[in-house]
Amino acid sequence: MGRTAFLGIHKVANPSHCRIIARMSENNESCCSRRTFVKSLSATAVTLMSGIGNARPIQSHAAGAPASDATWLSLSEASRLVRDKKISPVELTKSCLNRIERLNPKLNAFITVTAESALAQAREAETEIQRGHWRGPLHGVPIALKDLFDTAGIRTTAASGLFKERIPTQDGEVVRRLKGAGAVLLGKLNMHEFAYGGSSVISYYGAVHNPWSLDHMAGGSSSGSAVAMAAGLCYGAVGSDTGGSIRQPSAYCGTVGLKPTYGRVSTRGVIPLSWLYDHVGPMTRSVADAAAMLQVLAGYDSEDANSADKPVPDYMAALRENGPLRVGVPRAYFYEGLHPDIESAMNAALTVIGKIASSVRDIEMPASNDTTILRAEAYAYHAENVKKSPEL
Repeated sequence: MGRTAFLGIHKVANPSHCRIIARMSENNESCCSRRTFVKSLSATAVTLMSGIGNARPIQSHAAGAPASDATWLSLSEASRLVRDKKISPVELTKSCLNRIERLNPKLNAFITVTAESALAQAREAETEIQRGHWRGPLHGVPIALKDLFDTAGIRTTAASGLFKERIPTQDGEVVRRLKGAGAVLLGKLNMHEFAYGGSSVISYYGAVHNPWSLDHMAGGSSSGSAVAMAAGLCYGAVGSDTGGSIRQPSAYCGTVGLKPTYGRVSTRGVIPLSWLYDHVGPMTRSVADAAAMLQVLAGYDSEDANSADKPVPDYMAALRENGPLRVGVPRAYFYEGLHPDIESAMNAALTVIGKIASSVRDIEMPASNDTTILRAEAYAYHAENVKKSPEL
């Protein structure tokens, strides 16, 4: 069986981002490989990102990387260097914390930065790895969490004034898995309040700004997670998706976001929007990084009624399978009422993709705007708070 990809877009996007891709396509008609296509995108990204943080790409990591540049390593690259003892988790963590300190005042991606505990986790990871105890691809790698994942002893606010003093006593299941994998947790990321919307503007802690252009939206509700990835503030982030809250901000910020199959990742210890629609998934800068994170996040949780008791595939091995790439384009719903600039950019992108894929064809997928269940479940969770503190 060949691999299959589904290409859809959201109804609202940043036309300037799409024009970048369109220009790349027009100027590179000879692009005929996935490698060339990705390199072209990466080069464009680095050029644009330099506007907010003087970012520099790292051309070679074979002999290690200077700490000042380490934030632009991919998660997979950082992991290999940590495993091979060519860079320290402490160096990676300090690089991220320095970059957060410099850029977060502009971007507002983080609500809470846990610098002290992150450095302690990094030192512990360094000691373990030096002693030959490497836990896996997230060991010693700095990760950040959307601020609706419960973290023991650290406030979890869902970007709401109602929960500004809320400090859980237990970690959510996803947090527990990340800690078990040896990840370094940098802090909690800003978001659309209570995850009930798709903007980067509505938050008790202020708007999140798109790093490509500070006056553009970053999408939502996992806005801080996408911005942190795009701006090099961490190597991986965890978001939640009920109606597009991982995928939309990832699209707006030019990063990778995966909404896994329902029940694949536990939602226990996550402030809910809708129990029947909530998903938890990785947000990264590459597909390989998303696979590495999902390998840790996925798995059965007997205390989560919605968790699927099924074996977890080897996602990294799946990426290495060689077979024809088939691309499906679900135009129904997703392509209705598009801005002409967006449609033009999508057509240009599909032209390029057509040169790399074995087939590109339109497909039919069920899609619905009916949010009755989502709204009913959201009200069920918030009903008491609505009565007690309607102003919040």
